[in-house]
Amino acid sequence: MEKPFAITLDPGSSLANKTGSWRTERPVYVHRLPPCNAQCPAGEDIQGWLFHAEGGDYETAWRHLTRDNPFPATMGRVCYHTCESACNRGKLDAAVGINSVERFLGDEAIRRGWKFEPPSSDSGKHVLVVGAGPSGMSAAYHLRRLGHRVTVKEAGPVVGGMMRFGIPRYRLPRDVLEAEMRRIADLGVTVQLNTRVDNIADAMREGGFDAAFLAVGAHIAKRAFIPAKDSSRILDAVSVLRSMDGEQRPLLGRRVVVYGGGNTAVDVARTARRLGATEAVIVYRRTRDRMPAHDLEVEEALEEGVMVKWLSTIKQADGGSLTIEKMRLDDKGNPQPTGEFETLQADSLVLALGQDVDLSLLEGVPGLEVKDGVVQVDRATMMTGHAGLFAGGDMVPAERNVTVAVGHGKKAARHIDTWLRGTVLQAAPKPPLASFEGLNTWYYSDAPKKMRPQLDAARRTSSFDEVQGGLTEENALFEARRCLSCGNCFECDNCYGVCPDNAVAKLGPGKGFQFNYDYCKGCGVCMNECPCGAIEMVPEQV
Repeated sequence: MEKPFAITLDPGSSLANKTGSWRTERPVYVHRLPPCNAQCPAGEDIQGWLFHAEGGDYETAWRHLTRDNPFPATMGRVCYHTCESACNRGKLDAAVGINSVERFLGDEAIRRGWKFEPPSSDSGKHVLVVGAGPSGMSAAYHLRRLGHRVTVKEAGPVVGGMMRFGIPRYRLPRDVLEAEMRRIADLGVTVQLNTRVDNIADAMREGGFDAAFLAVGAHIAKRAFIPAKDSSRILDAVSVLRSMDGEQRPLLGRRVVVYGGGNTAVDVARTARRLGATEAVIVYRRTRDRMPAHDLEVEEALEEGVMVKWLSTIKQADGGSLTIEKMRLDDKGNPQPTGEFETLQADSLVLALGQDVDLSLLEGVPGLEVKDGVVQVDRATMMTGHAGLFAGGDMVPAERNVTVAVGHGKKAARHIDTWLRGTVLQAAPKPPLASFEGLNTWYYSDAPKKMRPQLDAARRTSSFDEVQGGLTEENALFEARRCLSCGNCFECDNCYGVCPDNAVAKLGPGKGFQFNYDYCKGCGVCMNECPCGAIEMVPEQV
């Protein structure tokens, strides 16, 4: 007796169950670039190390972070964290405190004595790094980890460069800076202090170096022509801040005027208040919205009693008084004189008008191009016009801050490595940016940002104690867990749970999921219910 047709089919092969042929679109898992990662000048995988931090695995998070940036405790204090301005969570309630968690991980590493793992091989190549500031030491770190011998020559008596001489200790305690610098030296990097390089070509030839990275900081203060009598006390901001790390602190007096509008001007004015000045006044030619100084620092300075004379310029210094001319902005935003003057009393005038780099070590090197006081480099590789000679930080055309300098060091190190090995570094294509519109934010509960503790203004101006405190472990863990994991699956199981056809297979912890297209009808429920936008629907290929 023949069986009915319906039960002659093999079990599990029923055409009625394999509904994948109905599809016009299919879901695929995608990896998108989180906006915080895209914004970071140091090139950190922020979402990656936050993932480990939110699980409480702080050492793994720190090691993931330091693949790109060896200074998390330092950067957690001085970075202007533009990553947070790009954070999608900021459109939901408040941006994730990325900078605060970074500082927590950096401080935790110092407290627990975590060290970098030494390189597993030796390339036999020797690279010279000129300058032990953020860019130079970043390059030295990455080059050493890539297996190269590295010698850093620093003209000054200590490491840190402009991180030490340009950033006051109330923002960056010196024990934190020294701990992170020492960790790089412990990796096997040779640091020679009080060793000025007068000519890079001679230094490379005499030392037998195979390549060099130039990272000389902008230590030369720019000057302005201000008619002044001999009794006028005029100083430059770089010298004032540098002397704060010496044995003798500068004598600024009770009434201090700072001329300039950048972060250095603000730092000097705040330093003057801590040195006992009853009046610290910044004179700036434009309005606050055009001031290059970081807004947070300006706000803290105002809280500490620093005053600002907007739309003003200094015309003359006459002993203990300054002649100030009021300015107005024209249609293009440029300051123009008004012919209105006033007198401002001052014991000292500090010029904070920017800094230049000493490029004398490059004289006689063929192929180099210098324009507007900086060395021209290939933006993709950081190499100058002379083969094997790379540059970064303050020496090249770019915004001058620690984060950018650290990123230059990393980028240059990777291209120095491929240049030494005779290969070419192929940049991986960047995935599309993870947008806020691609998230299903109703899956995320409200989670107010944890704010770092801060000294009150009265205590701040009476000492050089650190202004910003750090997060507790509890708060750091909470803050890390506020990350939305924009554009990348964090295995929430939503797609697995909502699929009406059981077409989603779990591959195991850390391995994600897989679609079984034999049973997927392409309804798109999984995409619509993915919190982080890690699924998209694509046209079915015929």
